[in-house]
Amino acid sequence: EVQLAESGGGAVQNGGSLKLTCAFSGFDYRVYAIGWFRRAPGKKREGVAAIGGDGQTWYSDSVKGRFTISTDSARNVVSLHLRALRIEDTAIYYCATGPIDEIMRGQELWERSYDYWGQGTQVTVFS
Repeated sequence: EVQLAESGGGAVQNGGSLKLTCAFSGFDYRVYAIGWFRRAPGKKREGVAAIGGDGQTWYSDSVKGRFTISTDSARNVVSLHLRALRIEDTAIYYCATGPIDEIMRGQELWERSYDYWGQGTQVTVFS
């Protein structure tokens, strides 16, 4: 059974940093992609970062250069380091996974590319 569990959310001042983690189990990460998505109040869920089993990464333009996704295969954890946080980064952050061979090129940050989802963790950035 595929399981994903996010942690690490919280409240942080504008310009600050946070580290989110997604503990995963029930699948071989080497043939899956794991992505981070977020849903801000009143907005649709959007993809922000993803990583393939080979370490290839993808980022949305809104977070490129500020967020870093990485995999710790020994601990079965995917982390998302959030830096230079902005008020508009406030959202519920979700991790998701799906078989990499079912994700079309260019759709690595598309919600519909992923089959399994965690429950989410809240990130609030205040001024």
